Amino acid sequence: MSSDLFKYNDEREAASAAKVRALEALLIEKGVIGSDSVDTVLDHFEKIAGPFNGARIVARAWVDPAYKQRLLDDTPQAISELQLLLGMEGAEGEHMAAVANGPGVHNLIICTLCSCYPWPVLGLPPYWYKDPVFRARGVREPRAVLREFGVPISEHIEVKVWDSSAQIRWFVVPERPANTDGFSEEQLAALVTPEAMMGVALVQPPTAA
Repeated sequence: MSSDLFKYNDEREAASAAKVRALEALLIEKGVIGSDSVDTVLDHFEKIAGPFNGARIVARAWVDPAYKQRLLDDTPQAISELQLLLGMEGAEGEHMAAVANGPGVHNLIICTLCSCYPWPVLGLPPYWYKDPVFRARGVREPRAVLREFGVPISEHIEVKVWDSSAQIRWFVVPERPANTDGFSEEQLAALVTPEAMMGVALVQPPTAA
């Protein structure tokens, strides 16, 4: 993103986080929830549902073309093969679908209606994903938005925009970076970011030791 947009979203996210902390403290004080309830939710997104799941899925797709095809054809079934602790129940995980970047296509994920997001594979959505400006511009001028994220897309490459909803929640299988021949799935997964699985970043090649 542009520096101004980053600053704008950082400020809004900080203000939102402060409100959430204040509300959490009030609800605990009033006995509506317990501190252990909050800890349980946080633990879920740290250990069960999060971008580490998506990274493992992408890494497997990179090393196994047959698995990648199954992932694109029937995403929930292919994910189930890896036996991840995704917490698949609920709309956030029941209707996921994957699309793959390639030499002639780049995919961008947005949600024009709200902030529908595949939580089990990407974790909690960043604040800017929910921003009406991002949601609207992602449809109207996706190449401009990608440039602001530091991803300039050649005019010779098709940009496909996928609109997540309660009926289907998309994520991207990014292209495998160069200089990763011989990497294990674990090493490959460590390179994958949530932003790359949203299409607003590329997976960076490993730096030389």
